[in-house]
Amino acid sequence: MMFWYDHGIGGWGLFAMSVSMILFWALVIGVVFLLVRGLNRPQENGRTRSAPEEILDVRLARGEINEEEYRRRLNALRTGPG
Repeated sequence: MMFWYDHGIGGWGLFAMSVSMILFWALVIGVVFLLVRGLNRPQENGRTRSAPEEILDVRLARGEINEEEYRRRLNALRTGPG
């Protein structure tokens, strides 16, 4: 005689295994996503550049302002008003 139902898992066991498998794969995918996002983040060299500093960089590169004007404005941005 075969024991088809005596040693098997019930409905709740199957449900628990299904939910745990979904949670496991969600965790694995989440960790991979966070690793990829973290590794693709641009490296910061101690100080992040603000938007006005980036605008000054672009204007200098285009030739709209000279290096003396660039340094004067950059210094004014970093020291603040006054």
